[in-house]
Amino acid sequence: MGKRQRAADRADRPRMCSPGRPPAGRREHRQRFWGAIARGLSSEDAAGEAGVSSAVGVRWFREGGGMPTVTQAPLSGRYLSFAEREEIAIVRARGCGVREIARQLGRSPSTISRELRRDAATRGGRLGYRASTAQWHADRRAQRPKPAKLATNHELRQYVQDRLSGAVERPDETAVAGPEVRWVGRRHGRRKDRRWA
Repeated sequence: MGKRQRAADRADRPRMCSPGRPPAGRREHRQRFWGAIARGLSSEDAAGEAGVSSAVGVRWFREGGGMPTVTQAPLSGRYLSFAEREEIAIVRARGCGVREIARQLGRSPSTISRELRRDAATRGGRLGYRASTAQWHADRRAQRPKPAKLATNHELRQYVQDRLSGAVERPDETAVAGPEVRWVGRRHGRRKDRRWA
């Protein structure tokens, strides 16, 4: 590709579509909204307390059927929060390196390096880092259910099928035996052994 290599390629991730319209509120906004609803506030008042418009609050209440769509449990410290991503963007804009950012946030340098590479904003042609874009990437990856890798990756699916059938060969052209599979009946034992049989 030469010098005009796409920034997304340099980020070691596939090309992605535009995120489109930004979401009306993040997880913490929804948690505050449903917490206010649980205290007996109306949708409009709960939306004001959560920091979103009343129309968004009414929509969240309607879409959830009056039931919370997010858990009130705090997020695990394993994942970067939006506040940490904002701090990364600020410190990065000052010209600090990965290890300095990791020291200031109390995180591993590998976590910061992966975050800067994987969640970079590539629209401008450079690997810039923006907290809102990084949060969008993280939210998109966290969506469930995810399609299975074997369903989306044809090459991987073909390799697994060949490996299971014993059609894979080593570099010296000797066949790699497939796994030994022994079927012993139903998962709960044979029918005659079941208590209700």
